[in-house]
Amino acid sequence: MGFSLKSIVGAAAITVSALAFSTVSSSAEKVRIALGDVASVETLSLLVALERAKENGLDYELTTFGKEGLAIQAIISGQMDLGIGSPYSVIQKSKAPIRNFFQLSKLVFFPVAEVKYKTWQDMDGEPITLHSRGGGTDAIANIIAKREGITFGQRSYVPGSENRIVAMLKGQVNASIVDISNKNILMSKSEGRFHTLPGLEGRASDEILFANQNWIDDNQESVAILVEALLKTWQEVNEDPTIVDRERKRFNLLSDLPEELLSEVDAYYQEAVDGGLYDPNGGGADAARADFEFYGEAGQLAGDPATLKVEDFWNLGPLNAALAKQ
Repeated sequence: MGFSLKSIVGAAAITVSALAFSTVSSSAEKVRIALGDVASVETLSLLVALERAKENGLDYELTTFGKEGLAIQAIISGQMDLGIGSPYSVIQKSKAPIRNFFQLSKLVFFPVAEVKYKTWQDMDGEPITLHSRGGGTDAIANIIAKREGITFGQRSYVPGSENRIVAMLKGQVNASIVDISNKNILMSKSEGRFHTLPGLEGRASDEILFANQNWIDDNQESVAILVEALLKTWQEVNEDPTIVDRERKRFNLLSDLPEELLSEVDAYYQEAVDGGLYDPNGGGADAARADFEFYGEAGQLAGDPATLKVEDFWNLGPLNAALAKQ
């Protein structure tokens, strides 16, 4: 893929500043959305869906948080209305009335490490850099450590796969877990310094849209508009991944990103679709049950996964209503 190191570094520096989004909602009418990640090519499909929802009457503002935990806390405290992340552990431990209602993406990630780490046993006691504490890559690391009988050394957290591979290329990080596109970039730019290690076969949720149950009940129209826009966009992306870049241009999204990055949008979404990143049916009960198994094995959910109840973590009403309208 045709990325230059300069363009990657530039993207890492401006992913947040390139967006014309406010950090604080100035109007109670606006739906305040907390993204626990950096805004980048990876999030373009979400930005497209949000702009489509805006065309249908959803007034929103998006805030990017440096850590997923901060986005989740913003929902619990009422500072934000909708959150994006994987809040299973927080829902269970806090008993907060937070409910998931749309699966945005699945965990399609690849462990990458310097070639001196020939097997996972070579990583025993070694540091690893992940996306966020308690998030999907942290869960993957937990499962791998358990499977391989090893213990990782210090865990550092750097949001955004693109930011982690920049650090790897600069010699600051030896091992990480990154997405499809950035794995390919790292392999092509590292001149043989890095390789992939065996990952996981399962496809649990990575990013989920969630909110306080009371907010969902009080804002059913806004929730319906958003879920219908997401469902339509996810189905179109699966049918034709090039729709994302066409809609990016129509809405003038992330226009300040380097052209080298924007030229790869089609390739990224083709890879994402090939890798099964987007569920055209929005996840729902099937996603919840898969997540119970995954996050249970990762130590982020307590109890027998078979006994966990979907309704304790998900509100299926908005998604089922959107599916019924198709």
